[in-house]
Amino acid sequence: MMDRLWLHSRIPATAGGTPLQGTPMARTSADTIISGLPHTNGMPPPDRKPGPARRSDRFLGGLAAAERVVFLSHIHPDPDSLGSMLGLAHLVESRLGKPCVLTQDGCVGRAENRAMIDLLQLELQPIEGFTFRPGDMAVMVDSQPGTGRHTCGKPANLYAVVDHHVTPGDLNAVPFIDLRPDVGATCTLVTRYLMEQRVEIPVKVATALMYGIETELSGFPRDGSAIDDDAIGILYPLADKDLLSQIRYARLPRSHFECLALALQNAVLLDRVTFTWVDPMQLPEQAAEVVDFLVRCEQVDWALCAGVYGRQLILSVRSAQPHARAGELLREVVGNWGNAGGHERRAGGCITLTDLSPTAIQKVRKEILDRIRKVFGVEQASTQQLVSGPKLTGI
Repeated sequence: MMDRLWLHSRIPATAGGTPLQGTPMARTSADTIISGLPHTNGMPPPDRKPGPARRSDRFLGGLAAAERVVFLSHIHPDPDSLGSMLGLAHLVESRLGKPCVLTQDGCVGRAENRAMIDLLQLELQPIEGFTFRPGDMAVMVDSQPGTGRHTCGKPANLYAVVDHHVTPGDLNAVPFIDLRPDVGATCTLVTRYLMEQRVEIPVKVATALMYGIETELSGFPRDGSAIDDDAIGILYPLADKDLLSQIRYARLPRSHFECLALALQNAVLLDRVTFTWVDPMQLPEQAAEVVDFLVRCEQVDWALCAGVYGRQLILSVRSAQPHARAGELLREVVGNWGNAGGHERRAGGCITLTDLSPTAIQKVRKEILDRIRKVFGVEQASTQQLVSGPKLTGI
């Protein structure tokens, strides 16, 4: 792939989702204010008066010496990480004229995420086998080094980390850090950078950022903030609504329904907590899809799923309660077995399985369930099947 990522100001689509050229970019019809910077009818405001350097100024200033900027994210990148990489690449190219590379760590299996990549024509280079060049500077988005969410180690040339997770990472010697767990999406931070720098946001970039924020704020209660709402107000008029709809309602593979069927048959209810086990799980993102579905049950405040994907046990958690500390609680469940983290209502984790024999897997499953009972305070709760009917495997 060419080193330079060419970001076009237009990415219209036909009804079938095939990108075309030539449709003009949408404009906002009302004044919008973000970060104190008014944008009236799509026109940039007057030059900013001298003052303390904003985060976007410092971010760009540190990249001035880079020959190329390489963007990294977590394994199995999601819409928030994809949109953040694309938005920051647009910022760097627009303001610094630097070539940019977007990388992909691991597979992208979730249908909506694949649709986002395909419909927006995102060019991603697999991180496996990727070679940094002298003069490269790396930027990590939507994640932090040393959290177990990457297949590669911490790059020696890591310049910046831009993230909204509370998962503690190895930030030693990283020159630029912007961590804001009170913000709902990393794409929101990127949108703020673009507005601060008065960079016109193309349809392609707006659509990616909008969908990234949308996926992070989904569910109720929302994990959003006023800054997220400001970003949505700016991006929505600029985004391609047809593409957003095609991404949201991407066609689902048969494995999606097989996974849900198995998860429902194995789901147990412990008071207001439901837990299910999926073995095998065909795609790592399916654990999140399962809990997104189960947490909507009116008798459930917490939904947890553990799935065996190769030599990994993928865990995902959702809560219907505000201020639930999901990331913190899942870290207690995982302990020193692996890594976990996330937000107030959403969290994920991973444990490496050293023994895949049925006996060993059964022991892990029992231990995980015991830990869930203890951490979530349901040690005395009776175990009921969430859905009546025969189970494929017992818990």
